Amino acid sequence: MAKITYIEHNGTEHVVDVANGLTVMEGARDNNIPGIEADCGGACACSTCHVYVDPAWVEKLPKADDMEVDMLDFAFEPDMATSRLTCQIKVTDALDGLVVKLPEKQI
Repeated sequence: MAKITYIEHNGTEHVVDVANGLTVMEGARDNNIPGIEADCGGACACSTCHVYVDPAWVEKLPKADDMEVDMLDFAFEPDMATSRLTCQIKVTDALDGLVVKLPEKQI
């Protein structure tokens, strides 16, 4: 299990425990975190679970694959250094303390 902090665009923080094996998107969905729409349900077929990963965590995460990178082109104001799709980040104990910030909106 990992404790993950989701920070809304307005600064509101949500710290939740997310079970190993779920994705960061599923953790947001299961805990009613506003700002993660996840329209495709985690199939990496949209960009509505886009977040900005805290810079301290960027290098600790597995690299985005080509499909995720392509989908990020459709996200609202992507930052290629910190933007990720939460449906593509599997939760493990190693992610305990992960901090992600939500964009102003999802498109």
